[in-house]
Amino acid sequence: MQADNRYCRRWRGTARGTAFNALAVIVLLAAGAAEAGGMYRWVDGNGRVHYSDTPPTTYQQSGGAELSKQGNVIKRTQSEAERRAEAERLAEQKRIEAEQQKQAQLDRALTQTYTTEAEIDLARDRALENYKLMNRGAEIRARAVEANLAELNSRVASIQKSGRKVSPNLQQQLDQALRESQELKRSIQNNEAAMDQVREKYAADKARFRELTGK
Repeated sequence: MQADNRYCRRWRGTARGTAFNALAVIVLLAAGAAEAGGMYRWVDGNGRVHYSDTPPTTYQQSGGAELSKQGNVIKRTQSEAERRAEAERLAEQKRIEAEQQKQAQLDRALTQTYTTEAEIDLARDRALENYKLMNRGAEIRARAVEANLAELNSRVASIQKSGRKVSPNLQQQLDQALRESQELKRSIQNNEAAMDQVREKYAADKARFRELTGK
């Protein structure tokens, strides 16, 4: 019987300790909830600062801060404009990083491809040679077309002067010669523009090579 009494006293003591611990946990949780559940601070569209124990309906748009009972900031919510500005900043940062990575790749390729500036000049001349050949061919053909065009125009003028009608076949030859002459001129102009781009590219490559190698 005495053993049973001792056991019961120990059990009651343990139960009281457990209950006390549970109560302490509840009190701490409640205190934490009260601490977290402070107030909200935000700025309206007119620039006025507001305080409230509940967030406004426009909280996601206007943004603001959740404060503790002591006035400390617990959580900061960005406004819609701030989120948009942050997204733009991150996008610009990614763009800059991508450009830097691309430039680093180009720099590696440049220094691995050439060892001297003379090699860059040689590569430029080789690239230009193809356009020069095309232009020489186009210029030779253009001179032949211009001579044919002059002869056709002379024939047309002679026929018109005599009061006769220009035949459809002759008119077709004249139109075709005019089209070919215009196409050849455009081709030569395009090749000249392409050669200017080649010169600019290799000039930039040479300048960058000099920066990277100090030569």
